[in-house]
Amino acid sequence: MMDENKNIAESPAKETSSKGIRVVYENRRSMGKKQKNLIGSIFKNGLLTVLTVIWLIPILWLVVTAFSANPGISYTRFFPERWTLANFKRIFFAPDSVLQYGRWFWNTLVIAIFSCAISTAFILMVSYAFSCTRFPGRQGMIRFSMILGMFPGVLSMIAVYFIMKSIGLTNSHIGMIVVYSAGSGLGYLIVKGFMDTIPVSMREAARLEGANELQIFFKVMMPLCKPIVVYQIISSFLAPWSDFVFARLMLNSGISKDWTVAIGLYNMLDKTLIHNNFSAFCAGGLIISLPISVLFVIMQKYYVESVTSGSTKG
Repeated sequence: MMDENKNIAESPAKETSSKGIRVVYENRRSMGKKQKNLIGSIFKNGLLTVLTVIWLIPILWLVVTAFSANPGISYTRFFPERWTLANFKRIFFAPDSVLQYGRWFWNTLVIAIFSCAISTAFILMVSYAFSCTRFPGRQGMIRFSMILGMFPGVLSMIAVYFIMKSIGLTNSHIGMIVVYSAGSGLGYLIVKGFMDTIPVSMREAARLEGANELQIFFKVMMPLCKPIVVYQIISSFLAPWSDFVFARLMLNSGISKDWTVAIGLYNMLDKTLIHNNFSAFCAGGLIISLPISVLFVIMQKYYVESVTSGSTKG
C-alpha cells in the first residue's frame, strides 16, 4: 500500500516535470525560429536596399546633371558645382540645327496619342468579340493569335519596312501610326481576361431589354471595364512614346525635324556633340519621363486593379 501511494504521489510530479521541459524546449525552439526569421528579414531588406540604391544612382545622376551649368559630362563630381535652368530653356526656346527638342516632343506626342486611341479601340473590340460572343472558328482564331504573339515583333521589322516603303509611308508619321496600330489587336489577352470576369447575366438582361451588341458594348461593358481601359490606354501610349528601334528604322531620312524624342536624344550623344549637349540631353530625358510618370501616379489604382483582375481568367 505504501509503494502504491508513493507511485501515485510521484506520477503528478513526473508529469509536471515533463510539461516544464516541453515548455522550455518549445520556448527555445520558438526563439530560434524568430532569430532565423529576423536574420532572413534583415538580409532580404539589406539586399533590396542595395539594389534600390544601384537602380536609383543613374536616375539621380540624370536629374542633377539636367540642372548643371556645365554643358558636358563631369568626370570628377557627381553633383554639379553650379545649378541652372538654362538647359531646359535651351531645349525649348533656343533650338538650333542639332537640337530641336520642342519639335521632337510634338512629333512623339502626336504619334503616341493617335496610336493609343486606335490601338485601344482595336483591342477592346477584339476582346469583346472573343469574350462575349460565340461564332464558328473562335477557338481556332484565339489559338492562332496566341501563337503569333509568341514571336517577337523585331522579326517582322524588315518586312514591315519594305512594305511601308513600297507604298511611300516611310519617313512619315502616318506610316508609324499605321504600324503601331495595325497589329495591336493581338494584345487582347489581358482585356479579354477582365471581360471574362463580368457575369453573363448582365449582358443577357440587356438583351432582354432590347439592346443590340453595340449598345451592350458601350452601355454595359465599357462602364464595368473602366480599370482595364485605363490599363490599356497607358500600355498603348507607352509603346510609341518610348520606342527607338522601329522609329530609327522608319525615320531614316536624316531630317531632324521629323524625328521623335528617342531618335533626337540618341543623336545628341554623337561623339562630336556630347561635350556641348550632355546636360541638355539629361534635361530632355527628364522631361520625356515626366508625363508618363504623372500618368502612372494618377492611374496607379486602376492599373493595379486591372492587371490583377485580368489575370484571373484567360
